[in-house]
Amino acid sequence: MKQRLSGKRIVITGAVNNIGKAAVDAFLSEGAKVVIGDIDAERGAPVAAELGANVRFLAVDVSREESVANFINEGAAWLGGLDVLAQNAGVMTSGDITALDAAAFDRVFAVNVRGLFFGAKYAVPHLRRAGGGSIINTASLAGKRGQPGLTVYSASKGAVIAFGTTLALELAASNIRVNTICPGWVDTAFNDPIVGFMGGRATQDDKVSTFVPLGRQGKPAEIAPLFVFLASDESSYVNAQALLADGGAFNS
Repeated sequence: MKQRLSGKRIVITGAVNNIGKAAVDAFLSEGAKVVIGDIDAERGAPVAAELGANVRFLAVDVSREESVANFINEGAAWLGGLDVLAQNAGVMTSGDITALDAAAFDRVFAVNVRGLFFGAKYAVPHLRRAGGGSIINTASLAGKRGQPGLTVYSASKGAVIAFGTTLALELAASNIRVNTICPGWVDTAFNDPIVGFMGGRATQDDKVSTFVPLGRQGKPAEIAPLFVFLASDESSYVNAQALLADGGAFNS
């Protein structure tokens, strides 16, 4: 069977849990060599060890420029170059707007938005040396269609979409494509803050059953194929897109 990512050199942030881990599994199954980054160093090293010789873990705090620079440069050195940057690290906060403080706002934007700027800044020189490549950012349905309790998170993910679209236009001449994946409701612990705001899992399930035309939450493994597609040469003419994987929720 043809491995669609054979020879591809990938670095990915937010990679040891949830959608990020599913993406790593998919990258490896398609023949890629991957450097996984995450702030959770305690879990990251064992995950990399379990995944084998084509994986290395490097701790990274995407809100800190020096940390991202070290992650990208050390990762590219270990890989022997860079073909794909996947930026999946993110945080969520939820609550009534009057209950949120500036520190929470700044933290969300530092990770979800500023981290992408740092990643692109340090990855682009490596991608240019490789003759081009792909940048994949993770946003959310919330960046296109918000809901009560997610004002700050939705604003950050809207910024992610705008960042990716504009960066794609800037980098097209360098044969670097930039696309954004926008998952809808995916059943992971990442959503715990908004589940609590909604009143618990039962209330969330009731809402999802009516809000999502498919009637259910997605699974990380259902989002991972988009990462593979955008990392592969099959998507060579896909650029500046924000691709929804939301069970039809955006149009409901």
